This record gives sequence, C-alpha cells and structure tokens, in this order.
Amino acid sequence: MTQTLYWLQGGACGGDSMSLLGIDNPDLLRLLELLEIELLWHPSLSTGDGTQLVEDLSSGARPLDILCIGGSVIRGPGGSGMYDVGAGRPKKDLVKRLARRAQHVVAVGTCAAFGGIGADGEIEATGVQFLKRERGGFLGEAFRSGSGQPVINLPGCPCHGDVLAGTLGLLAHGIVPELNELQAPLEWYGLLVHQGCVRNEYHEYRVEERDFGEKGCLFFYMGCRGPLAYGPCNKLLWNRRSSKTRVGVPCLGCTDPSFPQHLPFFQTSAIADVPLELPAGVDRAHYLAYKGMAAAAAPARLRKRLTRV
Repeated sequence: MTQTLYWLQGGACGGDSMSLLGIDNPDLLRLLELLEIELLWHPSLSTGDGTQLVEDLSSGARPLDILCIGGSVIRGPGGSGMYDVGAGRPKKDLVKRLARRAQHVVAVGTCAAFGGIGADGEIEATGVQFLKRERGGFLGEAFRSGSGQPVINLPGCPCHGDVLAGTLGLLAHGIVPELNELQAPLEWYGLLVHQGCVRNEYHEYRVEERDFGEKGCLFFYMGCRGPLAYGPCNKLLWNRRSSKTRVGVPCLGCTDPSFPQHLPFFQTSAIADVPLELPAGVDRAHYLAYKGMAAAAAPARLRKRLTRV
C-alpha cells in the first residue's frame, strides 16, 4: 500500500536535502518507487507553496504517513516563530499541526534532532524533540506520533543519505528501528566514528599528528571527535569511498547534540597534553597509564610514517 511523505524544511542550510538527492543505489526516484512512497512535498522538487496541501494534511482530509523535518524549529523572535515562515504561517505551527497527523516523525540532520547551529542564538532554535541533550525540544518529551513512537532522530551535518534511505525503507515496511537514548537508530548510531577509522592503530600507540596531511592519529592534538561521537561515517562512506578521517581531516563530531562546539575545531583542549575529553567509556587513570606505555611501545613502522595520506 502506498504511503505518503511530506518534507518540511525548517531553519537549516538544506544540506540534508542535498544528501538525500545524492543517493545513487538506488537513486531517490527509484527508492520512492520501490518503497511505494508518494512524495507529497519537498522544497527542492515541488512547486508552489503547498498551502492547500498543508490544510488537507493537518485536517485529516489526506493521510500523512511520514513527516520528515529538515532543520531546526525556529521560535524567535519572542516565541512568535516569525523568523521562519512557510505556507502563510510560522513553520513551528506547521510542525505541530503536521506532527499530530503523522504516523512517523523523522528529524533529519543535527539541527532538526538537537537544535544545531541556532540553538544558542537569538533565533531561539530547538530540535523537534530535543534541545541538545535535553529531552523535550519543540514537541515535548511526551509526544508520540500516530504509530505510538517518539521522533526518530537522524543526526549529522548533513545526515548521510543512506541513513535516511534505510530509515524510510524500514518505516515503509512497518518496522520501527531500535533507538538509542538520543532516539537515533542503533543500526547507524550505535558505534563511534572512531570504530572503522583507518588510523586506529596510530591511535592505540599514540602516534599523533600536529598538522594536516600525515598518517597518524588526529585525536590528541588536532581536535578529532571520532572517539567521542557516535555515527556511521566510517561504516557508510561518503560517495561510497571516503570519510573525513580517511583523507586526514579530523572528525568534527557533527552527530553529537553539542554540535557545533564553542571551542576551536582543529585543536584538542588538554592539560599537560592530556585531553580534557577522553574516548567514550575510558577511565582517566587507566588512560594515563596505558597511553604512556603504548607510546613507548609504538612499532618503528608506525613512528616512521613518511608517506603522506
């Protein structure tokens, strides 16, 4: 049976839409055909302002199975939502009206999931059901969609197109993915970005880099968030071939509720060369002892890394 999907674009750059439009196996049109999903509206693919469609969906005259929200919910100025308007009214009001009717609500990207770039600013941005790590967000902690489920968060800046495609595939077949404590599917957000990184051996022996372009680990000095952030970047490669760490760029932790961080991106905050934030699940005392021994035991083949990435 055909299911309907409406994409509501909130306060964001549109990168999540571009990521979805870039999927290629299958491409977006073929994916929708295979899943028997009718795309009712998408800002990059639809014409007009969709005012009548919104009225039909919010009144129940037309069914709404999947509501995808890209971008944060803008509440400013002063709670009016007038900084972000669509279909003749503040988009925050559209979020509330459409979410009440949807069988599933999907927050696509970190801005939609946790508030993102505008969460600390005057635009009063928030995520759909979270504000950073705090449950509630715009719809409130108690919100449940028509299927009885909370908002499904797909963080990332942008969200990987294959993650969204996979989530739509599950929902189209009546399967709700198992979620973690941040309401993100464990299938893609149950592992650290660090897991699968091709630089892991350098990390284990603390063979570190202080500049771009070399083979070593980027965590200790270059601000890499890979050992701290959960996401699929080294599981689902971008364009099926690469990730930030594979080309020598530190992970920015864009799937984390705190993104974007207030500290410099390419610099690790540390005291006496010990990072203030340690890899997830690591005890500080054991870390200090282990890393000192590991660095001393680093094989010569790792320490003599002369070939650039």
